[in-house]
Amino acid sequence: MREYDESDAKVRPPKRGSRPRSKNRPAHDDAVPGTVVGVDRGRFTVWMEQTDTTVTAVKARELGRRGLVIGDSVGMVGDTTGDGGTLARIVRRQIRTTELRRTADDTDPTERVIVANAQQLAIVTALADPEPNSRMIDRCLVAAFAAGMDALLVLTKADLGSGDELRATYEPLGVTVLETTVRHDADVFKSHDGVPDEIAGVEGLRGHLGDVATVFVGYSGVGKSTLVNALVPNAGRVTGIVNDVTGRGRHTSTSAVALELPQGGWIIDTPGIRSFGLAHVDIENFISVFPDIADAAAKYCPRGCAHASAEDGCALDEWASTPDQQARVASIRRLLATRSETESWQ
Repeated sequence: MREYDESDAKVRPPKRGSRPRSKNRPAHDDAVPGTVVGVDRGRFTVWMEQTDTTVTAVKARELGRRGLVIGDSVGMVGDTTGDGGTLARIVRRQIRTTELRRTADDTDPTERVIVANAQQLAIVTALADPEPNSRMIDRCLVAAFAAGMDALLVLTKADLGSGDELRATYEPLGVTVLETTVRHDADVFKSHDGVPDEIAGVEGLRGHLGDVATVFVGYSGVGKSTLVNALVPNAGRVTGIVNDVTGRGRHTSTSAVALELPQGGWIIDTPGIRSFGLAHVDIENFISVFPDIADAAAKYCPRGCAHASAEDGCALDEWASTPDQQARVASIRRLLATRSETESWQ
C-alpha cells in the first residue's frame, strides 16, 4: 500500500456567506428627511416638506424590525424625485415624540402603534344614529392621555340630540367639546363623494386643528369621513350610512391616511374602530397626566394605590374639597375603570 500525502486530503471550499457580517453600517449622511403619510402593503408614501412632493419608498434592511407607521419622521436615500415608477429606501426613523397605541383587547400583551408624532386626538361621536357610547370615548381618552396627547371630543349630528350631558362629563378633564351638524343632499350622499350640502360648526373645529397633527378616531357611521371631506378639499374619503337594523355603520375608510390642511397642520383619518384594548396603559403614567391629581396621590395615597375608591384606601376623596376637584376625581376613576372592563361595545 502506498503512503498518504497531502494530495489525498480534500479541503472543502468555504460556504458562501460564511464570513462574519460587519457591524459597521453606512451613515447615510445624504438621507433626505420626510414624513410617512400613507402605508400600503409594504410601500410607504412619504411627504418631503423641503420640496412639497411625495415619494413612494420601501423599508431598508438597516431599519431591522423597527416598524413604520403614519406620522413617522424618516430619512430616505435613492430616487427621491417622486416620479412615476421610482422607489426610494427608508434608512432611518427618528425618535418618536408621541405614540398612540392600542392592544387587540385588555388581555393582549402585544401593543400596536397606530400613529406616531401626533399632538392631538379627535374623538368623533354622533349624538344620535348611532347613539353615543361613553365607554368608547373613555377608552380613547385613556389612550390619548397615556400618550401625552391633547384631546378633542367632536360631536356630530347635533341637530338630532343634545351634547350637554357629554360636555358636563368630559370638560372637567380638560377635554375640548365641539358640536357639528352635517346634512347631505340625498343624491350627493348616494354618490359617495362625501360632499356635504350644509355644515355647521366645522369652522370652529378647524380653528383647533392648525399647526398640529390630529388623529381622528370613531366607530363607523358617526360621520368622521364626512368631516374629513369638509376639512380637506378633494380628500375623497368614502362616506356611508348606518344600518337601520343593527344601528352600526359600515366600514368606509379601510386604511389610515394623513392629509394636509389648507390652513396648516395635518389630520390622520383612521378606519372605524370596534375595539380599543388598554392592556398597555400603566396607572401611574396615566395619573401623571393630571398634575394636581398626581401631586395629591403622591402625598396622601398609600403605596400601590389603584385610586378606585375611599373604601379601597384611596385618599383622593378627602383631598377633593371643591366641586371641580370632586368632578375630576370621579371622571378619572371612571376612565381607570375602563381598563378592567371587558369591551362589549364593538
